[in-house]
Amino acid sequence: MQNFLRPSPMAAFTAALLFISTIFTTSNAHNITAILSKDPEFSTFNHYLTLTHLAPAINGKQTITVLAVDNDAMHDLTSKNLSISTVKNILSLHVLLDYYDTKKLHQITKGTTDVATMYQTTGAATGIAGHVNITVLRGGKVGFGAQDNDGTLPATYVKSIQEIPSNISVLQISQILPSASAEAPTPPPTEHNITDIMSKQGCKSFAETLAANPDAFDTFNGNLNGGLTVFCPADKAFNAFLPKFKNLTTVAKIALLEFHGIPVYQSKDMLKSSNGPMNTLATDRGGYDFDVQNDGDEITLKTKAVTAKIMDTIFDEVPDAIFTISKVLLPEELFKGKAQSPSPAPAPEPAAADGPQPPKKKGKKKDAPADDDSDSPADSPDDSADDNADDKNGAAVRFNGIFFMVLSLVLGFLLL
Repeated sequence: MQNFLRPSPMAAFTAALLFISTIFTTSNAHNITAILSKDPEFSTFNHYLTLTHLAPAINGKQTITVLAVDNDAMHDLTSKNLSISTVKNILSLHVLLDYYDTKKLHQITKGTTDVATMYQTTGAATGIAGHVNITVLRGGKVGFGAQDNDGTLPATYVKSIQEIPSNISVLQISQILPSASAEAPTPPPTEHNITDIMSKQGCKSFAETLAANPDAFDTFNGNLNGGLTVFCPADKAFNAFLPKFKNLTTVAKIALLEFHGIPVYQSKDMLKSSNGPMNTLATDRGGYDFDVQNDGDEITLKTKAVTAKIMDTIFDEVPDAIFTISKVLLPEELFKGKAQSPSPAPAPEPAAADGPQPPKKKGKKKDAPADDDSDSPADSPDDSADDNADDKNGAAVRFNGIFFMVLSLVLGFLLL
């Protein structure tokens, strides 16, 4: 009896491979940003999916169709100067909550159907304004139109961009779908008191320092409506750095504070796909950028002088986001070379060193550090070296763990 129940080695091996395949298949979800990034003619549509937070929402769905338009069609939308909230409503109308590939489009029962979209789930759509009608037209063409568009079908199917059966289908259509409901004005975003938000979330020292420097503070506030991301050092890190900060010139103080903000909205998901240099609010002074690097869920901000980790998201509401970071970001324009061990705080400069504040914002020149001692960053290089070593070791452990788990499963089946 045991011989009848014992699987053959080949059957056991096949079962193991199927199990392994299932593990890796379920772990590789679709990524709309990566799909669209393969073709630059969809770069504007792709950018606005990210900017409006629709990209992660799309990635979280298992059965979905995205109706993408090229850059020319997106220009017709962006030229209307709509608020980001209205743009989000319009683009969410282009995300169908069902799977339609090229074959299914041409096999629609009775040649027409209505499909719910992501816009319908927002609560902003009136009645069934969040539905899109798909109709097979003469000559094999397929038309698309919003339900509140008087039954017209202004857009037509152009081509398939990518299809993952029963998962995601990305199709190009000829133009943006007009919709009175989706295009209706939305209330302007509420202006937030960023220093108040930071103070309540463990960045009080940085927030108070920013508020005490009007030029830098005005630069941050001036970007709130257009898009702003702030990286505020946690209190422990910034308090340790304060003696060095106080020794900087007024111009250098402003530059360092502005170095902790970027003039665009970046969610955590967006930062995860943004490896490389990042411009800051201080970039137009000449230089003043840092590198964003990520490993899984860990995101680091690097300069030649320091590596800081993003610790937490304390605010994220389009068009603004605020993150706490583990260390003060030290621009190489002010802090030369590699980070050194902390040294005693230098004596304050004479009062005359803090001259009148410079005019904002055009025509800025590259700034010099306050004095020779200001190029001693607050953190030791050992910290970033240890962090890098831990990252590599952690990655190796994770990879080896998966490898040996899979190997054990295969051998276990073979030895049955």
